[in-house]
Amino acid sequence: MTWDFSTEPEFQEKLDWIKTFVEQEVEPLDVLFPGCEYLPLDDERRKIVDPLKQRVRDQGLWAAHLGPELGGQGYGAVKLTLINEILGRTDWGPIIFGTQAPDTGNAEILARFGTDAQRERYLAPLLAGEVFSCFSMTEPQGGADPGVFTTRAERDGDDWIITGSKYWSSNAAVASFFIVVAITNPDVSVHKGATTFLVPAESEGVVIEASHHLFGAHRHEPGHSLVRYESVRVSSDAMLGTEGAGFEVAQSRLAGGRLHHAMRSIGVAQKAIDMMAERALSRETKGSLLADKQLVQAAIADSYTELMPFRLAVLHAAWLIDERGEHAARTDIGALKVLTPKVLQSITLRAIQIHGGLGATEQLPLVDMLMTGIALGLADGPTDVHKMNLARGLLKGYKADDPMWPSQFLGRKIEAAQIKYGDLVDAVPTVPAGPPNGP
Repeated sequence: MTWDFSTEPEFQEKLDWIKTFVEQEVEPLDVLFPGCEYLPLDDERRKIVDPLKQRVRDQGLWAAHLGPELGGQGYGAVKLTLINEILGRTDWGPIIFGTQAPDTGNAEILARFGTDAQRERYLAPLLAGEVFSCFSMTEPQGGADPGVFTTRAERDGDDWIITGSKYWSSNAAVASFFIVVAITNPDVSVHKGATTFLVPAESEGVVIEASHHLFGAHRHEPGHSLVRYESVRVSSDAMLGTEGAGFEVAQSRLAGGRLHHAMRSIGVAQKAIDMMAERALSRETKGSLLADKQLVQAAIADSYTELMPFRLAVLHAAWLIDERGEHAARTDIGALKVLTPKVLQSITLRAIQIHGGLGATEQLPLVDMLMTGIALGLADGPTDVHKMNLARGLLKGYKADDPMWPSQFLGRKIEAAQIKYGDLVDAVPTVPAGPPNGP
């Protein structure tokens, strides 16, 4: 068994190129075109964005999350983590490299469950970076609880009729197609009664009622939509996967998406630490630099000691996927879903504090970074639900014991030790009952 924390020199050269490219070529887009990442390209933006995407392709780094058969490089999850922690520092980075959410997850389930015809129609333009997509699962009356979904899909000859409402359908306003989870058999549990469908955005009956935004977002961003499906008719070949397997399709997408969020969050947190350190070395008050103040030093140290184990945990989950498959990393991914918002919120709050009032303004990205941490505690299922699921999974690895005296109770341990070694030991040493006798 080999443990190795090194990076191959050839791939390190790729990472060095990405870092320089992102800093010099991509980060300026965050300033020039804020909140425009998911908007269809106009002539002005296309003149800048298309050549940048081509440079990424020329480096063999486009859509790095996918295997070679789908236009990626088959780098695996560990290398993807090392790439994404750089891209996470910029809003435009994932777009320029073809690794943006939710399209990455949607591409993965199309690759895994889609037919050849579905891949040609939906996956090919998605991988080419020509279109955006929407995953439409959450419902307004139930939030993240699929057990209360009411959106139905009913057979009508060879077609299906989809009726119902979905909420938090991210990028619906700009998507070319939707992946919709609907109940096809209400008489069984959602784990066996939901089915996934591909719905073109121009389908009759698809109504975007509203698009809501996270606090502080630009109003021109696509946001997260409330979508009503009014008897939307799709043919039988619109089914993604098999009937009743919608929950399986959704979960396969969400697990990878959660890890991708964690990968990018490493970069966000590191950026906050970088800003914190720079400010501490630049600002003087009460006769000395902020960097000389013990509480500021503690904030920087605490932030680093939070980020370091988090980064290693993400890399370990990625390593498990590369070595044994996604199923082997399920527990680790669940733990990361809990950790990611916690680490981001903790570190960015310290960075805001060190920057003072300026840190709370729109002139710095820190509040947006904090909002990312808050949102990731809700996206792909709320943190509290993941804590429960994580605990249930962990508890399966244990068994009940004596309810009166725990397994580590000293009396039980002494009894077990005497049974094992009693014929070799006269007595178990004990603390003297009282003070030693005087002279």
